[in-house]
Amino acid sequence: MSKSAQRASTVDRPESFQLKGGLFPMTLLELKSADLNAIKLELMEKVTQSPAFFQRSPLVFGVELLTDAEQESLDLAGLCAMCRELTLLPTATRGANARLLNESGRLGLAILPKSRSKQSELAAEAPPSKEAVDAAKSAAAPTRIVTTPIRSGQQIYARGGDLIVMAAVSAGAEVLADGNIHIYGALRGRALAGVQGDENARIFCSSQEAEMVAIAGQFMVDEVLRTNHWKEAVQIYLAGGRIQITPLPKHN
Repeated sequence: MSKSAQRASTVDRPESFQLKGGLFPMTLLELKSADLNAIKLELMEKVTQSPAFFQRSPLVFGVELLTDAEQESLDLAGLCAMCRELTLLPTATRGANARLLNESGRLGLAILPKSRSKQSELAAEAPPSKEAVDAAKSAAAPTRIVTTPIRSGQQIYARGGDLIVMAAVSAGAEVLADGNIHIYGALRGRALAGVQGDENARIFCSSQEAEMVAIAGQFMVDEVLRTNHWKEAVQIYLAGGRIQITPLPKHN
């Protein structure tokens, strides 16, 4: 078969798949110790508190906080087996040294780059000029506005800006934004604000009935949410590295 015939055959054949970029939430297990027994005890407690949230949840091992000696001694295979026993699905490692990189490949785990610490980011960046600030504001992504209900199974993402939903977010649905999230209806699914690390992002909703909320990676699940202003109009934000939920002020 000639090359032109091969190309024509390829063009005429229906596509069997499409490659697309996706944004999916994964749980980060940021290790502060290489002691598997200690990790297991604490992780079992978390899973017991919120079994539905952790059921078959994809998991990333963050090892940046471990010392070189702890990374060398970490039993990654044992850690994977332990997490699978607890219904978690090890997916990737982040910030691994050379030994853990090789071990990750052998175990079929993806490799994620080391995250930059806030201190190093601040040290590396000079204060922006007024012109740079003005240019950044003018280039900011527009707010994404959704006027219809978000149904179960849907995922809506506002890249680079805020998300406004003028209706309810159903259970099983997910809304994400790099900035703030405003929901003028019941929030019954998942809402993740500041997904690129903005700790000043907030979630506002008319009725807090969420399965999960998250700000800059810090999350709270429904078992805890049910005890925090359930079915009330609230704002959700970070304070001291922890999720806080407070009622929205009422106006007469």
